[in-house]
Amino acid sequence: MNTDPAQGAQAPNQFALLRQRRFAPFFWTQFAGAANDNLFKFAFTVMVTYQLSVGWLPPATAGMVIGALFILPFLLLSASSGQLADKFEKTALIRFVKNLEIGIMALAAWAFVGGNVVVLLLCVFLMGVHSTLFGPVKFAYLPQALDERELTGGNGMLEMGTFVAILLGNVVGGLLVAVHGIGHATVAVACLVLALTGRLAAQFIPPAPATDPGLAINWNPVSETWRNLKLARSNIVVFRSMLGISWMWFFGAVFLSNFPAFAKEVLHGNEQVASLLLVLFSIGIGVGSLLCEKLSHRHVEIGLVPLGALGMTVFTVDLYFALQGLPSAAQYTLGSFVSLPGHWRVMADLVLLSLFAGLYSVPMYALIQLRSAPTHRARIIAANNILNALFMIGSALVAGALLESGFSISQIFLFVGVANAVVALYIFLLVPEYLLRFIAWGASRLVYRYVVKGSANIPLQGPAVLAANHVSFVDAILLMAASPRPIRFLMDHRIFRIPVLGWLFRLARCIPIASQKDDPVTYQRAFEEAALVLREGELLGIFPEGGITADGKLQPFRAGVMKILEQAEADQLTVPVIPMALTNLWGSFFSRIEKDGAMTRPFRRGFFSRVGLNIGEAIPSSEVSPQGLQASVGSLLAP
Repeated sequence: MNTDPAQGAQAPNQFALLRQRRFAPFFWTQFAGAANDNLFKFAFTVMVTYQLSVGWLPPATAGMVIGALFILPFLLLSASSGQLADKFEKTALIRFVKNLEIGIMALAAWAFVGGNVVVLLLCVFLMGVHSTLFGPVKFAYLPQALDERELTGGNGMLEMGTFVAILLGNVVGGLLVAVHGIGHATVAVACLVLALTGRLAAQFIPPAPATDPGLAINWNPVSETWRNLKLARSNIVVFRSMLGISWMWFFGAVFLSNFPAFAKEVLHGNEQVASLLLVLFSIGIGVGSLLCEKLSHRHVEIGLVPLGALGMTVFTVDLYFALQGLPSAAQYTLGSFVSLPGHWRVMADLVLLSLFAGLYSVPMYALIQLRSAPTHRARIIAANNILNALFMIGSALVAGALLESGFSISQIFLFVGVANAVVALYIFLLVPEYLLRFIAWGASRLVYRYVVKGSANIPLQGPAVLAANHVSFVDAILLMAASPRPIRFLMDHRIFRIPVLGWLFRLARCIPIASQKDDPVTYQRAFEEAALVLREGELLGIFPEGGITADGKLQPFRAGVMKILEQAEADQLTVPVIPMALTNLWGSFFSRIEKDGAMTRPFRRGFFSRVGLNIGEAIPSSEVSPQGLQASVGSLLAP
């Protein structure tokens, strides 16, 4: 699906955001912080895995212990940090957090030079505190600085930047700590430099006003955590998206925490091989995150989430089989590791499974930001961080228990790959919007070349009626693909009897309607449900012709739209009507051009035939009439 160039020019692409003050200083602040977190943690992990002998911290579990200690503050302090981010001006809070980072890194520098493992573990916890305070501010800042058409790209850039920072942090941390004689001191200096760099970048972030300055802070983490989770559950799509993101962190934590041991014990590689695995994983996440804007055409496209979940499972399972029967050596160097053809399949699987993880996570983050109320958006993000922490701690516990039970690391990877398929299916059945958007996204890109013009005319908030011509059995699916928001459709009740399509439309909660003469009960119930859709502030899609055209021509519009608008007026709602025209669908497989009926010649026009949707400007309800609306849609059909 493509949008018209004129509209695409209204918003800069994701890379252009790096030239704007509202985004660039914030991006580099986040980048420096993520790089510092990971340089510090990975250097410390390599130190206790390869260099020091610490009896109470064995190498096989060191990565998991450090990871769990880092995320523990997310569980304990996220509730308070979410309140702080809603109550106070965000830029001042960011600068305070970066000042805290400088102090923590000064302590860590001293501990690295002295080889003090206990103090370094304390610093891991304190850096977790730093990240806990920064998390809600980070994701609540973006919707204040960017509009809807920039939000996916901005999140993609932030996700890409974060994982490039993770990549650089891990690579540099692994290389510096391995320098003979001065490795620990060099790591100490690098951590301090990055902390100071992040604080300098934060100085240029523009102000971001508090969204709920009158909030009374509840410092009880237990009661506030429970209240935040209840707040998140009030929007079921947002809450289940949070569960989906938390699962992604469970999935990713299994890989990230086990890479040093995986490189050493399964692949028989040295520290440089461990760093390579993290490089590949980070590259994949970064590429997948950047692809989101391209594939979504600058909307929050949650249809990418099922695609991401599928890829995560496929390439994780393939990774397990790629590991079987690999040759082993006493210890591979980086050069000898990459010289073996069998290792290239392992590396490709790591890149691809992480790429699909990027496609999975970015739309979910953008959806939470877009659909959370601004006054408590940071607290919703905090609730998300709490769930993330629980899932990541659970990941460490499950992986540790499996290791203790005799499972290998490659078998643990297989376990999470299969579990990912089960969890994803469960989430998509609970929230069918993901599956519906995936089908709509696929149909608009894999079946047709779909060009949308005027997508900015679909309102991002509030009730509206979308009125389109009715050309084929997939009109509703194509309209879904063009809208940044869910649409509830009024549809002929006979369509629900068609195999597959009927199931799909029921899943989309489409509203069956019959003529008053044929079925007065269904007729009346349809208008009652339509009124409820508008009262709830949703989009209502209608086909005013009353049925699919049999000759390809625009049929007279019926008066049902007026009945809908009259009820909206009685409900004291301001409901604009958006005229829409589907073009070039007549003659397709799903239209009624064939004498024997629709869907009788599967490859009538082949794949990728060009179809379009032209969306007109909103018409105030007071100016709508069936004849006038028909004329508006007809004008959009004109070449």
